[in-house]
Amino acid sequence: MVWRLSRAVKKGQQPPWIVPDELWARIEPLLPVVPRRADHPGRNRLDNRKVLSSILFVLYTGIPWEFLPQELGFGSGMTCWRRLRDWQEAGVWQQLHEALLAELNAAGALDWSRAVIDSSHVRAVKGGPKTGPEPGRPCPARLEAPPDHRGTRHPAGGVANRRQP
Repeated sequence: MVWRLSRAVKKGQQPPWIVPDELWARIEPLLPVVPRRADHPGRNRLDNRKVLSSILFVLYTGIPWEFLPQELGFGSGMTCWRRLRDWQEAGVWQQLHEALLAELNAAGALDWSRAVIDSSHVRAVKGGPKTGPEPGRPCPARLEAPPDHRGTRHPAGGVANRRQP
């Protein structure tokens, strides 16, 4: 199977999903250590560096996890997705972001005069000004979404108002 990349990798250039040694040296200490079970050890875990490369490959190419090519030696897409989830829950990406920001700040490489604060990251203690035609009142009927005429969803799957055979 031939994979076409959304952005071409120039000849002689390392693919962007291959993690350089300098970056790996920063990331590896942040990754959680998973102890091997003594009673049922199972298979050896896939190397974290290979998993990170596979995550970057999926993000770079935009392919679904289940189509991650085994020929590249990255392991299964589900394994890589689970590891990404575990690393997110462990706060690896936040720690890496904070460490890199601290290093750049110490080197004087950040221009804080151009920083942006987003309300999704900074809590508004007293709330913000109410906006819209009438603050605090429900939206007029003409702005509400139209009713869904496809039927209501049944918790067990399918549509509730359809006849079942």
